[in-house]
Amino acid sequence: MPTYPNALQHPIFKTVSQAAINISTDSYVIGGFVRDYILNRGEAKDIDIVAVGSGIELAKEVSKLLPGKPKVSIFKTYGTAMLKTGGIELEFVGARKESYSEESRNPAVEDGTLQDDQNRRDFTINALALSLNDSNFGELLDPFNGIADLEKKIIKTPLNPDITYSDDPLRMLRAIRFATQLDFFIEEESLQSITKNAKRIKIISKERIIDEINKILLADKPSKGFALLHKTDLLPFIFPELVALEGIDEKEGQRHKDNFWHTLEVVDNISKTTDNLWLRWAALLHDIGKAPTKKFDKKIGWTFHAHEFVGSKMVYKLFKRMKMPLNDKMKFVQKMVFMSSRPIVLASDVTDSAVRRLIFDAGDHVEDLMTLCEADITTKNPKKFKKYHNNFQKVRNKIQEVEERDHIRNFQPPVSGEEIMNTFGLKPSREIGIIKDAIKEAILEGDIPNEYEAAKNFMLKKGEELKLTPVK
Repeated sequence: MPTYPNALQHPIFKTVSQAAINISTDSYVIGGFVRDYILNRGEAKDIDIVAVGSGIELAKEVSKLLPGKPKVSIFKTYGTAMLKTGGIELEFVGARKESYSEESRNPAVEDGTLQDDQNRRDFTINALALSLNDSNFGELLDPFNGIADLEKKIIKTPLNPDITYSDDPLRMLRAIRFATQLDFFIEEESLQSITKNAKRIKIISKERIIDEINKILLADKPSKGFALLHKTDLLPFIFPELVALEGIDEKEGQRHKDNFWHTLEVVDNISKTTDNLWLRWAALLHDIGKAPTKKFDKKIGWTFHAHEFVGSKMVYKLFKRMKMPLNDKMKFVQKMVFMSSRPIVLASDVTDSAVRRLIFDAGDHVEDLMTLCEADITTKNPKKFKKYHNNFQKVRNKIQEVEERDHIRNFQPPVSGEEIMNTFGLKPSREIGIIKDAIKEAILEGDIPNEYEAAKNFMLKKGEELKLTPVK
């Protein structure tokens, strides 16, 4: 068997090895750490340790040997324990056999051998283990030829894929996630098995599904994952809103683009420029309002009127259904979807007032909005591609120029409601709102500068129109 002693140079491995000796058990590093070391993917911060015995006891013994005796978090239900030391997170589990029922991905568990534990792993490339035992420290244990699969860039299951995926359907998403992150291929038999078992994804919690989707979205090329979700028939169970975008209709010789595949291009485009997960979500969902708003007009062809507004409402429903955060992150995605066409419309006629309104409405997220709109350019015509990008550059330049002059971002009215009340001797009333809105509109239209004296004079003029008399 090959050995990889260099993989285990960090002092923590000797500590685990000594702790295992102290409690008379065998121990191994398994899974992602081994896979990523062999793939040279950088230093892993999450390390899985298997004990042929009690993982919890091994964790406690390791803690005793470490400076400061770090706290051991114990998860009795799963028979696992976890501790953090020096920026590394160690998870300990006892080697085990698993058996599953039809209705749940939570298995019945019993103690087992290292090979039993490797049998229960999701993929051959995650069943690789390195010995931490004195007799063969650093030796690779690879019962399913995972090293060969790493070299061939293949995702396959250690056992029959139908059993692997049916037992724990989350593994179907994990297969697609690993294929996306590592740029690997899913073995054909495994791919067919995912398609066959796709409906089993319904027993998986929404939180776990979204955890995998987030990892796919954060990959270098997320479209690979979403194309696989589509190919394996998993997508309708997760995001029917995206499935509804697929296809091209033709009437009277007029067609529209396939908005599903266009969306995947937009997600890939934005992934080249930002690691912001929620901006990538905005790219994924920016066109979901097009399916319910699609209509054919004999004079102008296919239309998607108000798809941004409809799409922003759909964002909330999707987030709620998938148990995603309904906080400022959701509101950010909603705002990006709602405003996704604004800079496109503006690009053909870049006026100061339109740019002021764009800055006012987008606030701190105007840069994110421009990034989304640029990612939305998927034309294959080089002249059009260059023209659209040049137009957006004009918008960016105008945003900078207007913001430096007018300070619209995070706009606060130069004249407060309290000053309006004191000036005209008013109690809270609709007139105050009318005057404040009029000042805001005058500034956004460029009728007055965003300055106190100009705003105060405008307030007095507006008060006069409303037949209000200043208090002397």
